[in-house]
Amino acid sequence: MVDPVPLQLTGEVWATIAVVVVAFWGVAIWALIRTLRQEDRKVELLEGQDRIDSYSPRALADLREFVENNPEDPYVADARRRYNECVETLKGTDRQFYDWSEEEIDRLERL
Repeated sequence: MVDPVPLQLTGEVWATIAVVVVAFWGVAIWALIRTLRQEDRKVELLEGQDRIDSYSPRALADLREFVENNPEDPYVADARRRYNECVETLKGTDRQFYDWSEEEIDRLERL
């Protein structure tokens, strides 16, 4: 029988393992802190004005495009309702969660 060779890790391997572990936990903690700050901001907006915009400018544009391009889709009525709710919220609140300019909000129309 052949004796098993003991596994010996070099200093470079241990250094790489340490860097990977630190990087993993660093990114995880950063993501957690960022998410918690965003949620705190949402709660603050909801407490102050009872409503919050549900879509970013790009997402709302995509939703409008879907509604306009898919009139026969079974989900189009729900998409139209959600679009209109977001437009009403944006026009009825002073502060938004997403980066909306006043010009963008003024250009929005219900579907």
